[in-house]
Amino acid sequence: MKKTLLSLAAAAALAFGVNEAKAQTPYRTAIGLGIDLGDGQTLFGPQVKHSFGGANAGQAQVLFGDGLTVVGVDYNYNRPFSGAGGLGWYLGVGPQIGFWDGGSAFAIRPQAGLEYKIPSTPIGIHFDWKPWWNLSNNSNFEAGRFSLGFKFILK
Repeated sequence: MKKTLLSLAAAAALAFGVNEAKAQTPYRTAIGLGIDLGDGQTLFGPQVKHSFGGANAGQAQVLFGDGLTVVGVDYNYNRPFSGAGGLGWYLGVGPQIGFWDGGSAFAIRPQAGLEYKIPSTPIGIHFDWKPWWNLSNNSNFEAGRFSLGFKFILK
């Protein structure tokens, strides 16, 4: 539990401790609900995304499932589609730590996805392919994992 709280504090500092900069995402900071689904159980939880300027952004999430908690941070490289009004693509990668009764696991999660900021509203959505590459406890690669998110744009 202490590790989870420290990870949440680090994610909050990551999201809110950076100076404002012009971003490739159509917003600076957004919070919302993340859903991780695919092979295995479905996880839900809060997430925050913050642009560091240019094409660079960070995302942090804490996801909960049946006896499982996953804490993760991701780096995203974001680019808009020219003339698509709020639709963009991103590539990213980040570490994830899963906790359950009696164990934990460390994973790296690459991602490739689409993000859409609905024009004239503070709402955004994303969908990505986000496989789970477990580097501990009988290392394995789960290609059939995806992420869906609904965001409220703060700035």
